[in-house]
Amino acid sequence: MSDPREREREREPGIEAVVIGGSAGAVTALGSILSELPASFPAVLVVLHIPATSPSLLVDVYAPHCRMRVCEPEAFERIERGSVYFAPPDYHLLVERNRRCALSIEPPVRFSRPSVDVLFGSAAAAYGSKLAAVVLTGASDDGSEGLRAVHAAGGVSIVQEPASAEAPTMPRAALAAVPSARVVGLSEIARQLLSLAQAT
Repeated sequence: MSDPREREREREPGIEAVVIGGSAGAVTALGSILSELPASFPAVLVVLHIPATSPSLLVDVYAPHCRMRVCEPEAFERIERGSVYFAPPDYHLLVERNRRCALSIEPPVRFSRPSVDVLFGSAAAAYGSKLAAVVLTGASDDGSEGLRAVHAAGGVSIVQEPASAEAPTMPRAALAAVPSARVVGLSEIARQLLSLAQAT
């Protein structure tokens, strides 16, 4: 017998979480998205490819421009609405089935740790159709298999229009994996996410 809480969640409108992945050029691209989201927006989990040998300044970079809380999560931290969670340097960020964060030092995937594929795949298993995934500019194919997992789970797949990407390799690989993904110019991605959060 299915959990009554799961049945109730299925009837609720809108997405419950967003996962975003990017690499080359994505720091600026992501800023234009996060600055448009309200404090009450569903949880956002982010993987950006940054050097593992240098400290992450992502929280310091984004927090002054975001209405949502911005953090690097602790292991087992509950994923809450109104928060943006950045994968720490050299750790995979995963979503547990109970909607908590997990951190892993398993080997790199597609030469990346943190890996967009790892985040997207785990979030798809946890959120199913209540998830939206966004692939931004980047110079690798990380994120393509993860986006495929989101699509298979019934989530919403969004890809930055390659022509608007500083490095179009990542968006092109994502579209090759999920040809039916929504292709959206950078300036329109936040509007798409806001619409999904309010959808009935």
